[in-house]
Amino acid sequence: MAVHGPAMTDVARLAGVSHQTVSRVLNGHPNVREQTRLRVRAAIAELGYRPNGAARALVTGRSQVIGVVAQNTTLYGPASLLAALEQTAAEEGFAVSVGSVRDLDYRSISAAVERHLSHRVAGIVVIAPVESAGEALERLPKDVPLVTVDGDPRRPVPLVTVDQVAGARAATQHLLDAGHRTVWHVSGPSDWFDSVGRIEGWREALLAAGVDPPPLMQGDWSAASGYRCGQLLARMPEVTAVFTANDHLALGVLRALHEFGRRVPAEISVVGFDDVPEAAYFIPPLTTVRPDFDAVARASIQLLLAQIESGTGGALRQTIAPTLVARDSVAEPPRR
Repeated sequence: MAVHGPAMTDVARLAGVSHQTVSRVLNGHPNVREQTRLRVRAAIAELGYRPNGAARALVTGRSQVIGVVAQNTTLYGPASLLAALEQTAAEEGFAVSVGSVRDLDYRSISAAVERHLSHRVAGIVVIAPVESAGEALERLPKDVPLVTVDGDPRRPVPLVTVDQVAGARAATQHLLDAGHRTVWHVSGPSDWFDSVGRIEGWREALLAAGVDPPPLMQGDWSAASGYRCGQLLARMPEVTAVFTANDHLALGVLRALHEFGRRVPAEISVVGFDDVPEAAYFIPPLTTVRPDFDAVARASIQLLLAQIESGTGGALRQTIAPTLVARDSVAEPPRR
């Protein structure tokens, strides 16, 4: 026999109000006295009542589901953002439906959005860290509540992003403050906005210190590409400081330096970006930049909910500052 949970009428009975009043509280209707609203909320909590999402969709014309479009990847940043979005949406009473795509291009994003719209999602979040996503975002229906995460800051769509430039500046400045004359950079892929922002911040910090940036070393986010770049850096005696665009690149660099007998941080200091859970257990523990993925998720969901409630969009921008986490991979340069 099926066991049914408490119904809206049970909440109404316990709170001493009509079921219409309970419905107004659940739907955020403004014409409810605060004392009544608190009494209804208390009854909901006491009974453990959960609103019927399907019924609410019929009343409001939308579901309690947010559609997310994300690339099918195990990269730490996008995966962490997705987990944070799911958690934040749940705290706001929304479920998340994820549309995973192999490529973040016009065709793939448009198809994922259409699938979400066919299920009448309340709004859509697109994690769009690469240039190829731009055209798709601009051509989406204008009446769909939409927020992009880590997208193109040049396009007129609502955007929440980590301040990549500030994070890279902080990483580079940390190495300069330790006494290094210059800082080499192993970048991420050139079509990623995260990578472009981190290159910009690295260059800004060096130029502000009156230092000409050394040649850029191109990576692809992987430890393997960091290892390849590290093999070159290890052969260059003038290199004393390296900033990598993520921690996996740093891991590869550390391995290469170790194999060539270059001691970290006694001979070469290394700083990463992302603060992956393993960063504190690298040898040596890695100094890195920690993006606040929870704050990005909160800002994204709040921006989306504001659009859903108001029915209007707008090219709003929110930038979340990251934090430098100092560990043992940075020291003064060796004396020549």
